[in-house]
Amino acid sequence: MSLKVQAPAAEIRTQVKVPFRFPDGYTTTADVFTFTGLVDGKEHLAIGLGDYRDNPIPLVRPHSECLTGDVFGSERCDCGPQLREAVEHIAQTGGFLLYLRQEGRGIGLYAKLDAYALQDAGLDTYAANRALGHGDDERDYTAAAQMLAALDATKIKLLTNNPDKVAQLEEAGITVDETLPTQVHLSTSNARYLRAKVDHTKHTLVF
Repeated sequence: MSLKVQAPAAEIRTQVKVPFRFPDGYTTTADVFTFTGLVDGKEHLAIGLGDYRDNPIPLVRPHSECLTGDVFGSERCDCGPQLREAVEHIAQTGGFLLYLRQEGRGIGLYAKLDAYALQDAGLDTYAANRALGHGDDERDYTAAAQMLAALDATKIKLLTNNPDKVAQLEEAGITVDETLPTQVHLSTSNARYLRAKVDHTKHTLVF
């Protein structure tokens, strides 16, 4: 199935079943897919959860890698709780979590930590990125669209608060039938971060 943009078709490289267990005890089993032909050459994963094979409009969450939040439980962001929420929600519905290797809104792990230092000095997350010579958000979802096309999932429900994900996927030929918000994972440590997402990039968060 071809994309509307000039991106080559990707193909499924490997499919392997993996049991998941989260620190709070939640467990599920997923089919993890790898790909060949992704335009950015990165090792992104698609994680098939629940009855995704028989769901004509699968629920999809594009989740950008966050080592500090996903692995170490950092409360400076809401990434870890969003990942945990998405896995259970998608497993109940049937669909895919796309785990995208785009640390720090695409600027990389070291630059993200440099941005943290600037945030500690008073800048918000977007101003910190700009001070380091980066854009507000450098993530590109072309590879995500390639992965969905390879999985025959070109009409989806999207689990996100970020309108840019909707726009980029639709531009790349994915039909977003419905957008569902994630919960608001608010803490004293991430309140300013979440407010910046609403103010700068129109995230659909209400808190």
